[in-house]
Amino acid sequence: MRKAVFIDKDGTLVRNVPYNSDPALVTLERGAIEGLQLLHAHGYALVVASNQSGIAHGYFSEEDFLVMMEKMLDMLPVELDGYFYCPHHPEGIVSPYAVTCGCRKPQPGLLLKAAGTLQIDLDMSWMIGDILHDVEAGKRAGCRTVLIDNGGETEWDLSAIRRPDFIASDLLEAATLIIENEDQN
Repeated sequence: MRKAVFIDKDGTLVRNVPYNSDPALVTLERGAIEGLQLLHAHGYALVVASNQSGIAHGYFSEEDFLVMMEKMLDMLPVELDGYFYCPHHPEGIVSPYAVTCGCRKPQPGLLLKAAGTLQIDLDMSWMIGDILHDVEAGKRAGCRTVLIDNGGETEWDLSAIRRPDFIASDLLEAATLIIENEDQN
């Protein structure tokens, strides 16, 4: 079993362009390169965990999304250990994606699936995201959490399950906080 950092994609790793599937519009967020390099150097498995409801809503196909993901992967300074995404949304229009599921954050399904597939110890792992749904998914999976406070969160419902362990301004600051606090479990 190994430790990992689960990273939300839109607004955390790459700039949030709503429902984007155009590879030309993919740009990394500030601090993403340095943050990934720091976490990788400290032995963390790096795993993207992302809701992609645009598939269920019919804005783009799953194939279009995968092409865009390949572009993003080519931009990263280190190889990801995995990426997991939820194509579902209960109000979607594309069958079979128009369902309620256990993988759509704030549910922990993406993280649990990744942990089983990649042999990850969730107690030693972290979730980084830009909204409280990311934090909640991480907490539900048994991870510690960092919220990137970049204006992505609009609800600010800070219940116990949605309260991040740390707040950072970007992925580099989040990675630094993780390294500084990794042994304080």
